[in-house]
Amino acid sequence: MNKKLLTLLFTIAPMLTFAESTTDKIDAIFKDYTGWFVNAIFYEIPFSESFQIPWVLIVLVGGALYFTFYFKFINFAGFGTAIQVVRGKYEDIEKHGVDALYGDQTPGGDILETIKDESADGEVSHFQALTAALSATVGLGNIAGVAVALSIGGPGATFWMILAGLLGMASKFAECTLGVKYRDVGEDGTVYGGPMYYLTKGLKEKGAGKFGKVLAILFAIFVIGGSFGGGNMFQANQAAAQFTKLFDLTSPNAGLYFGIVMAVLVAVVIIGGIKRIASVTEKVVPFMAGIYVLAAVIILFANFTLIDDAFGLIFKGAFSGLGIAGGLIGVMIQGVRRGAFSNEAGVGSAAIAHSAVRTKYPASEGIVALLEPFVDTVVICTMTALVIIITNFDGQFMEYGVEIKEGVELTAVAFDSVIPHFSVVLTIAVILFAFSTMISWSYYGMQGWKFLFGKGKITDLVYKLLFLIFVVVGASISLGAVIDFSDAMIFAMVVPNIIGVVMLSPVIKKELTKYMNAINKKEEAIEDGAIDVNEHM
Repeated sequence: MNKKLLTLLFTIAPMLTFAESTTDKIDAIFKDYTGWFVNAIFYEIPFSESFQIPWVLIVLVGGALYFTFYFKFINFAGFGTAIQVVRGKYEDIEKHGVDALYGDQTPGGDILETIKDESADGEVSHFQALTAALSATVGLGNIAGVAVALSIGGPGATFWMILAGLLGMASKFAECTLGVKYRDVGEDGTVYGGPMYYLTKGLKEKGAGKFGKVLAILFAIFVIGGSFGGGNMFQANQAAAQFTKLFDLTSPNAGLYFGIVMAVLVAVVIIGGIKRIASVTEKVVPFMAGIYVLAAVIILFANFTLIDDAFGLIFKGAFSGLGIAGGLIGVMIQGVRRGAFSNEAGVGSAAIAHSAVRTKYPASEGIVALLEPFVDTVVICTMTALVIIITNFDGQFMEYGVEIKEGVELTAVAFDSVIPHFSVVLTIAVILFAFSTMISWSYYGMQGWKFLFGKGKITDLVYKLLFLIFVVVGASISLGAVIDFSDAMIFAMVVPNIIGVVMLSPVIKKELTKYMNAINKKEEAIEDGAIDVNEHM
């Protein structure tokens, strides 16, 4: 399949390069064909003349608030447990079941079901699932997306990004628990999971099978579009923008050429499926995130006396709007929109990657997943915002409230102002971020594609070819066109997903109780001396 895929790619590459349609024409055509969808998704409900909110953000934030209260603030209460699960402390009970290891009696009554002594289904570990999902969220949304939010909404947008991240932890827990609960496992051990499956199977159990099927089909369509948009075109666009700016490539087709090279590299990985994707991301994500965070820490440490001033601007701007982007509501919308785009909580995409984990307890992976919005938005996005704000106190390179023309370039200038020539390192990080995000999102889109068109080599090849074409298109057109389409597709996924997850909340609560009882049983066995604590930690 490798040879076929690359042959088709190289066949199309010259056609893209020498076709009559220039980059500007591609840009114009793309806007014409996607504008109506963007307008529909972000239609603003007018509560008053000065108070208008996009309806899709109401669904997203409302869902996050509901999950936070319904699961008794699991986004905070489950944080410590999540760290222990990633460390592998409960790997034994997740693999075999607590009853198979420690007996049939369970604390808390008969809620915990007896589990047979057999290995858990799944293809990847908790850490691999976490890094595969993080590779699709920790990326250019943290670098370019934050710059976009600050450009339009000013420093105050940062506050709402952080809030979106904290609330999103509960949404991520809920959807990823369902992703494991209702996954399909093929005869060869391949896992197929995500909202398409829990919307279909979960709602069927509740007597709403037809409604669930409609929601699942809608989600599958949107996740394919999301894989072409936010998970692909936005990444390719910003990677190309940083690369061409660093090397001062002025050719109008420079982005096109970059896109072709990137498409070839992506092709090499995505043909291997989730196992190869996970093996790549578990190495790439910690490395590139480490470099980026280290640089941000250096800049913040060098300017530590300005950090309190930066937070002062963030809090002041969060509630006053500083007259930017339509005042308070405009700043709030920009922060939540960019925060959700970055961490994808409530979108349902991460449930696809997390469904492949090896465990008998769906809630175990839901608890792991709640770490993602914290790492992605609360930590990394905040650090990026602080760097941009601190290095822009004199307003040298950034004007708030302007049209979106640059994203990653603004962040690069901010870093360069303190660490000379860091843009070279940032370019490498940006390309790695983009690369890891694209390969993870190709898996997401592929799952939606298989759900709609079936599982087979030909259908797989068609999707992968389309995905690679969009890599080239994304690198060739303007940021404004790309980010509008990317946002629309990502947020379109929110609607069917949130509706289904809210309806299945009782199932999630039961799974959470089951897993916490299993943890308590193991802890009791350790305390009673029934097992060697050193052997099972």
